[in-house]
This record gives sequence, C-alpha cells and structure tokens, in this order.
Amino acid sequence: MNINRLKIGILMGVFSSERQVSLKSGSAVAIALGKLGYSVSILDFYSKEELLYKLREQKFDCVFNALHGRFGEDGQVQKILDDLDIPYTGSGVNASRLAMDKVASKIVFQENGLLVTPWQVMSKSKFSLNDINIEFPLVVKPVHEGSSIGLSIVESPGFVLEAIKKAFNFDEIIMLEKYIKGREMTVGMLEDNPLPLIEIVPKNRFYDFQAKYTAGMTEYLVPVVLPEETRKKVQEIASKAHNLLGCSCFSRIDIILDEDNNPFILEVNTIPGLTATSLLPKAAAACGIDFEQLCEKMLLAALKKVMK
Repeated sequence: MNINRLKIGILMGVFSSERQVSLKSGSAVAIALGKLGYSVSILDFYSKEELLYKLREQKFDCVFNALHGRFGEDGQVQKILDDLDIPYTGSGVNASRLAMDKVASKIVFQENGLLVTPWQVMSKSKFSLNDINIEFPLVVKPVHEGSSIGLSIVESPGFVLEAIKKAFNFDEIIMLEKYIKGREMTVGMLEDNPLPLIEIVPKNRFYDFQAKYTAGMTEYLVPVVLPEETRKKVQEIASKAHNLLGCSCFSRIDIILDEDNNPFILEVNTIPGLTATSLLPKAAAACGIDFEQLCEKMLLAALKKVMK
C-alpha cells in the first residue's frame, strides 16, 4: 500500500454539543497522520447537505472519523459513508447507534450478564417526580449525549427537578441511575484488544466536562493499583462490552468499581477523544504506542476492512 497516494479526509467539527472537542481531536489526528506522510484534508461541516457535497466532490480513499456526539457518533454519518462506499475508522452503523443510546446498550449488557447500575427512563413529554423509583443519591443524564454533557449527581430529592430540567435541555429522553460510590476506571480497546487500565481521579465532584477537557483538573493513574485478578476481570468485561455492541478496532469502556470491587459498566465510547488530555492515547502510551502510531493503527484497520 502506497500511503503517499491515499487521500485521507479527517471528519471533525459538525453541529453537535461536542463540536469544540471534535475540532481538537481532528486537528491532532491531522497533524499526526501528516507527519507520517499521509495526504490529509480537514473536513469540517455544519449540515448533512454540506457533508454530502464535500464527500462527493473530494473522493477520499478513506475517512478518519474524529466527530464526537450526535450525528458523528450515533450511526448517522456512518450510514452516509456506507452508502457512498467510503471506508472509515471505527465502528459501523449498528454499533455506533447502540453505544450512543445509553438505554439500548444497558439492556444489551444486562441481558448478557454484565453488571449495570439500576436505572429508569423519563420522557420530556411526560414525566413526574412521583415516578422516581431510584434511591438517592442518583445520577441524571441525557440518553444520547457524551462527555458528561447534561449530567448531574443528585444527593437528595430537593435538587432533582433542577437536574432533570438540565438533562432535558440536551435530550427528549433522560436516564436516572443509582449512584455507585467507587473507583472510576476506563479501558481503551485497540485492534479489538484491551489496553492498560486507567483510573480517573477528578478534582471536581465527578468526571464532568470541565474535568475531562481542562488540563490539571483530573489525575490519571496508570498503572492502576489493583489485585491482578480484578484487573484482568475488568479488562475481560470491557472486551465483552466492546464485542457485544459489535464495535470495530477501538473504543473506550468506562467502568466503576464499587467498594467490593464489583465492576459496573457505565458506557462504551465508540469514538474516544484524541486530545492532549484524552484517555485512549494515554492508555496506548502506557504500552509503548505513541500518538502517531495510534492514529495510523486506527486508519489501517479501516483500510483493512475494505481490502479483505
């Protein structure tokens, strides 16, 4: 394969609530692949129509999807690329849709024996505080958002309405979950294999948007201090979650270990961040894979899918 002849499009930006994060991820990927000799073009857009026009005009050999949030991460852009027969990095339509839908993915995990936190769903068109059946403290979050956008931890009933209204600002459907006190872990997957665990220790009350994307707001521990049996169990569960949703090549699975080291799946991210503070690059670096190598592995996995 002559990489100098490949025309690579870097999808970034879009019109989701995670636009700014995506711009940072896409820019970092473009620089990394450019250093390796790939011909890359930035592909930012503000509408589906604009994207279709640019894809048809530029005729990319492959697209590196650095979009985060709705449209880019929920199967919509994947469907467009499939229809245009353009290979792209990451998971396909069904896996992307499932992972972005916190209710659908929880059901899959629960049906296959993985631990998930107790939850209930509320609709913006019809909800009542009297319907809450999750004990406090609880977590309130939109069903179809990432990066902890719209998420709140509620300690008592007096603050729950404010948290519900906040979540409804981002989604028509929200989820209430039992809050599990414990240690937050993340497991990056690369080439469908688990990377070293990272423990997340935010300075804020929880790992919110600020803690995720502001340098110095979170401590990341790698290697994680855990019994070897627990570490392996967490990696096995992450691999199972990745495979159950049908994810391809890479993802990042967030897990919380309760006080008895029971691992609860929080969510699967099919397009993890690729910024300076992002977790997948940190996990890859922990086993000797630098950022440029990581981006190339993700790209080559996409090309292999169409070369079989």
